Amino acid sequence: MTQKAGQTEVRDADEELSATPDSAPEPRKSGIMVGLALGGGVARGWAHIGAVRRLDELGFRPDIVAGTSVGALVGGFWRAGHLDALEAWARSLTKTRMLSYFDIVLNGSGIMGGKRLEKAIQRYLPPTDIQDLPGKFVAVTAELATGHEVWLTEGDLSEAMQAAYALPGVFPPKAVGGRWLIDGALVNPLPVSACRALGARIVVAVGLHADAFNLGVAQRKEKFRDLAQDGGSELEEASKGNLTEKLMLRRLFNANQNAPGVGSVMLASFNILMDRITRSRLAGDPPDVLVAPQVGHIPLLDFDQADELIELGRKAIDEAAPQIETAVKYLT
Repeated sequence: MTQKAGQTEVRDADEELSATPDSAPEPRKSGIMVGLALGGGVARGWAHIGAVRRLDELGFRPDIVAGTSVGALVGGFWRAGHLDALEAWARSLTKTRMLSYFDIVLNGSGIMGGKRLEKAIQRYLPPTDIQDLPGKFVAVTAELATGHEVWLTEGDLSEAMQAAYALPGVFPPKAVGGRWLIDGALVNPLPVSACRALGARIVVAVGLHADAFNLGVAQRKEKFRDLAQDGGSELEEASKGNLTEKLMLRRLFNANQNAPGVGSVMLASFNILMDRITRSRLAGDPPDVLVAPQVGHIPLLDFDQADELIELGRKAIDEAAPQIETAVKYLT
């Protein structure tokens, strides 16, 4: 593991937010271990904030938290006792502020360099080792060279979370322990298996792809049809003004020769991949309770929809609460 980086000073609109710790979830005291698996889903992952908030309010105290991609980000902040800072930052995001974190690079191994987002994480999360967290935590990643699933259970928490969300083509891979690591959603989008392997008798999983092909399908079909018809003129018009926004939209989402842009194709493909792998993995190793926030109508890059997503996460936990209560009652 590389040496922990110090907290980075970021002088922007984020300065009103703080990294003051809130209460971290304390593990249960019984001998039967309970696990919580938080799946990947890009922007839809803000639903995890509402989910873990509601679980905390209901007294659910997991001994093990396993997260993939954005699930590792939310789970790590929650485990470290800094979920308040992450939630405040997520709720503050607008489309304009989102662009301030998009450090577009033309000659790197990803569309974005990821340094601005890394600085934001370091601002809201003081240097923390995974092994010092209350209870077990694992960030699920994949090794670029071999495709092997890699579980990060020790070392720098911020570094582990960055590796867990390093979506190929968007962010560059993260070098950890001599290996290049990428987004764990490519191999294990909903890490129930990690909770089981670490000793969980009961596993509650929060997955974000249960309705990925319902309302979301109709919206994507309509969007792609419009792109084919107008050649991306609507996006071109929307991009006028800010130069960074204009270049990003042109490169990623504009239609070319009556086809969707590379960004649209890549994200839609990633959505398909995560959905299919999740179904396959859960068929062989299902959780005791699967919580499925209905977030498929929200595009994968709409990070400015935190308010709605957080509420959807809370709602999903309320709907699943009787199942969770029953599982804990009869399996412990």
